[in-house]
Amino acid sequence: MTPESFHDPTVSCEATPPHPFRRNSVMEEASLDSELDLTGQGSGRLQEIESDGLDDQNSEQIESDELFSQNGGQIESDGLDDQNGFTDGQKQFVAPAVGMEFESYDDAYNYYNCYAREVGFRVRVKNSWFKRNSREKYGAVLCCSSQGFKRIKDVNRLRKETRTGCPAMMRMRMVDSKRWRVLEVTLEHNHLLGAKAYQSIKKTGAGNKKKLDSNCDAEVRTIKLYRALVIDAGANRNANFSARRCKTSSDCHEKLNLRKGDTQAMYNYFCRMQLTNPNFFYLMDLNDEGQLSNVFWVDARSRAAYAYFIDVIYFDNSYLSNKYEIPLVAFVGTNHHGQSVLLGCGLLAGETQASYVWVFKAWLTCSLGRFPQTIITERCKILESAISEVFPRSSHRVALSHIMRKVPEKLGGLRNYDAIRKALIKTIYEALKPFDFEASWRFMIQRFGVGDHQWLLSLYDDRAKWAPVYLKDTFFAGMATARSNETLTAFFDKYLHKQTPLKEFLDKYELALQKKYKEEAVADTESRNSNTELKTRCSFELQLSKVYTREIFKRFQLEVEEMYSCFSTTQLHVDGQMVIFLVKERVLGEGNRREIRDYEVLYNRGAAEVRCICSCFNFYGYLCRHALCVLNFNGVEEIPSKYILSRWKRDYKRLRASDLESSSTESTEHVQWFSQLYRSALQVVEEGVISLDHYKVALNAFEESLTRVHHIEEKLNKNSL
Repeated sequence: MTPESFHDPTVSCEATPPHPFRRNSVMEEASLDSELDLTGQGSGRLQEIESDGLDDQNSEQIESDELFSQNGGQIESDGLDDQNGFTDGQKQFVAPAVGMEFESYDDAYNYYNCYAREVGFRVRVKNSWFKRNSREKYGAVLCCSSQGFKRIKDVNRLRKETRTGCPAMMRMRMVDSKRWRVLEVTLEHNHLLGAKAYQSIKKTGAGNKKKLDSNCDAEVRTIKLYRALVIDAGANRNANFSARRCKTSSDCHEKLNLRKGDTQAMYNYFCRMQLTNPNFFYLMDLNDEGQLSNVFWVDARSRAAYAYFIDVIYFDNSYLSNKYEIPLVAFVGTNHHGQSVLLGCGLLAGETQASYVWVFKAWLTCSLGRFPQTIITERCKILESAISEVFPRSSHRVALSHIMRKVPEKLGGLRNYDAIRKALIKTIYEALKPFDFEASWRFMIQRFGVGDHQWLLSLYDDRAKWAPVYLKDTFFAGMATARSNETLTAFFDKYLHKQTPLKEFLDKYELALQKKYKEEAVADTESRNSNTELKTRCSFELQLSKVYTREIFKRFQLEVEEMYSCFSTTQLHVDGQMVIFLVKERVLGEGNRREIRDYEVLYNRGAAEVRCICSCFNFYGYLCRHALCVLNFNGVEEIPSKYILSRWKRDYKRLRASDLESSSTESTEHVQWFSQLYRSALQVVEEGVISLDHYKVALNAFEESLTRVHHIEEKLNKNSL
């Protein structure tokens, strides 16, 4: 297929289309290890099966040149608009595509037969492959009845020649999961498609002929097609196959508000990504009318990042809530350099609980049921309900930076706005205890007479979700925005404006990802190869300069430097091994005036545990200057290992990959092997594109590895003879 064909709406791309999730279908299943797991797997897992030949040693091929007889059923098919057989103004039947999976051979055959009838040609079985011992069928090629030519000995027969050597075909094979997978598809015919589409009758193993239902819709409903896409052409046509209906009428009418041609452009993009990005994953949600409601997708490298960086997730729906042209939502994490990493994207029909629940379940399916520790969102009751339904074990927190952005909008019309804003900032960012926060809030309300302001009232009621003083037991991995100069920036902030069309965004999406991947690869190289400059004689600085990535070390290094602004460390209270210390620090206050602030630090001498009231460790993942002062005061020369998080280490991905391999709970050994090999290979790929020299070394390593694997295979084949 040529690159130009990706933009041709009459061409079906050879990619793995998704399972058509319905709200009352698979997505409502409670068990993630059953039906959800089936749809959650990317096609890359079985990519090695897509070979040009089948195993001839353990099988035999049966040539089947006969055309199955017809049962007389005919369907008028006037006005075919192209050779793919889609009728103008009628329902669209999805064309076969590489990667489609079926529960059985019969299901696959019935599907192709229905497609053939829709388009206007007849089907026959060109080849079948059976295992020698069990006679179990494991491969087949279905083709157009006009495929090939008559044999010489049959030329003189009276029946008119109908064959034209048509190339249209679908090759499939049974994979490890016992499902049948499409490996090769040719859609083009070299003859005119008939005005009448015929049904074929397939021979069963016992020699009996099974008639297909005359209604193709009814037949297709019995086919469990795990990965199939119905294109919502023009957002107004109905899908030709259906799943279980949604229960509520409001859900049935939700649909994406896309421009003409956007759906096809998106489908073409997904097809192209499947061809170049084998572990690319996407799902589409159709409403009761067969129209596209919601979409979720994630590329292979983002899926690989799930194994490392899904402890804290920021769900960004700002484009959706701010009514952008593209109703985009994004799942964003942070990597071992503190950089944003994309963990999935979606397009939603609206800000409804049903849409949010669908996209959360889609993401959870792709992550194989792994729950994030913390989910950060904007302040929204609908989001809160959806998260409590799908992620009951995760801590849901509200991004403080989102609230602060709304301050001018919500309070800008009040008298003394500037004074109110300063008082609000002081209350939020300087309070160290809940009592201090509540007292300062009450003082602000009374002083400015805003006790009846609805937004402030609701904000105070929800304070446990967003105010830093209440979130000290929540781990944020640097995404807390607990300081006044911090904010959560949208992942596509520089690539998307309010009127950006979908087609343009799809191009920018790849640019954004490539830029982020390159930044991570460069940061990996710098962290391994560059020597970090030490700025103090503190043993803590030297210790972590050998462990942390370059960027995280710089952040920690600032805490070490600021130890010198802490001029007093004294004991407040002693209870056995537990000691409470008071650390005094000089800080810059309002108007650049020097202020002295007190920080309480709890230290357990026996367990070597330390915790500061500022909760820097939970917010940012490393110890603060106050805790370091207490450790230094007690003669501790090295930071305890429990306070050196693996997620900030230079070799975190390698360490994490080993942990995942040893603790994997996946269902089969083959799944474990694939996951481990894929993660390991991806690390080589990520660093192999840094420079030409990196590329040559990585490519040579892959070629050598493949040669060695082939040697193993040859030995096994010789031993089996």
